[in-house]
Amino acid sequence: MRWGRWHLRTKLVLATMGLLTAICFIVGVVSYTAMSVSLNAQLNATLQQAASRTTDFSNKSPQHGSEGAAPDLLNARGTGVGQLNARISNGTLASAGMLAPDLTRTPLTRADAAILAAVPTDGSLVDRALSAGAYRLTASAAPDGDVIVTGLPLAADDKILAALVWTIVLVSLAGLLALGLAGTAVIRRAMKPLEQLSDVATRVSELPLDAGEVALALRVPPAAANPGTEVGNVGYALNKMLDNVSNALEARQRSETKVRRFVADASHELRTPLTAIRGYTELMRMTERLSPEGTKSLSRVESQSKRMGSLVEDLLLLARLDEGRAMNLQQLDLAEIVMESVGDIQVMAKDHRWRLNMPNGPIQVRGDKNQLRQVMINLLTNAYKHTDPGTSVTASVTRIADGSALVTVTDTGQGIALDFQDKIFDRFARADAARSGTAGTTGLGLSIVDAIVRAHGGRIELTSKPGRTQFAIRLPSGSGTAAAQPLHKKTKVVP
Repeated sequence: MRWGRWHLRTKLVLATMGLLTAICFIVGVVSYTAMSVSLNAQLNATLQQAASRTTDFSNKSPQHGSEGAAPDLLNARGTGVGQLNARISNGTLASAGMLAPDLTRTPLTRADAAILAAVPTDGSLVDRALSAGAYRLTASAAPDGDVIVTGLPLAADDKILAALVWTIVLVSLAGLLALGLAGTAVIRRAMKPLEQLSDVATRVSELPLDAGEVALALRVPPAAANPGTEVGNVGYALNKMLDNVSNALEARQRSETKVRRFVADASHELRTPLTAIRGYTELMRMTERLSPEGTKSLSRVESQSKRMGSLVEDLLLLARLDEGRAMNLQQLDLAEIVMESVGDIQVMAKDHRWRLNMPNGPIQVRGDKNQLRQVMINLLTNAYKHTDPGTSVTASVTRIADGSALVTVTDTGQGIALDFQDKIFDRFARADAARSGTAGTTGLGLSIVDAIVRAHGGRIELTSKPGRTQFAIRLPSGSGTAAAQPLHKKTKVVP
């Protein structure tokens, strides 16, 4: 859950950062374009002005001095540092030079002369790469037929644009970092109520609400459950839902308590009449002369009263386990209990093949001998009642790595239906189509097994497929306490 919240916060921050990055990129492109257009326009205007001054200087100056030399165009008024002036006569570079920062002439190379000679004379502006760097050039024809070429360097504009790019990048990165940190703090603060809602929902989802008394005191804090905001509405609705669930749990617990009390009271009350019925049937058998049909009917009464008595005793045992009444705890040899139980069942089910897989020494646990014996009897009885004659049933006891005792009862029967396996330990659960011979069972045998094992601090597991069904019981080495653990425990959850 924490990973999910962190992931959501990260996604929100990344989405915000992505949007801001796109905005910064667009702003940067627009700024760069605007600056580039402005600098180009400024450079073009400056170049045209410089060309006009150079042409005027060339036209007003004498074409030949006293010694026949042409005037130096770099002496034109307003010539700036880096400016290039050249005169081309009859396709040949007559004079040319660039004004260096120290106001001296920088000569051009032959390659530069060839490039200047190729500049069109229609007054257009062209960019060319010379030995001194990139230049923007323009050429015009003089009255005497010569060509005057004027140029200005592009390096200054390139530096300005490069500085602008770095400024945009650095400012954008700093802004994104600051906004990222601020956004993370704001998002974390904004999502705090959602985290509280998530924590409450997660803790409630992990509660054992299926059984037992649950005091559901967990609620969303008032700060996150104040109607008026989206999160507050959700928190308020969640608290209302928890109130409803809490009321339903209390109603369910009251109903379960009434049912368990009724079962326990009814079972106690039924013991007396059932004892009387069995006593009177035995008295009639000893004192009355009955016809064969009467003897058969009396036998049926005895059989059903015994079955009813067994059901009552099972219900009473479950009631005592539900209440967590004290057990008769002592150190026991689990292997001995298993062997005795298999020996007893083997007498009643001689048409099954019984096998034992016993350890070399005793497997000591702490528990109630009668109850653990009933666990084994119920499992073994379940194995032979619900399988065909000739089925192999194997009982095994061993000590596993964590120190617990492991008891397994495995049969080679037809298996248990998959859709019934998850409710096989429920009370009065019967799967008439799952295994043969289920008619007449009460559906309490395996629920008693599960209840006793859990009261001893252990657990029981079922694995079943056609040809192999196994019940595995794990009991801790020091299982049991002074009082049994109630099956319906009270769970209180507070914020």
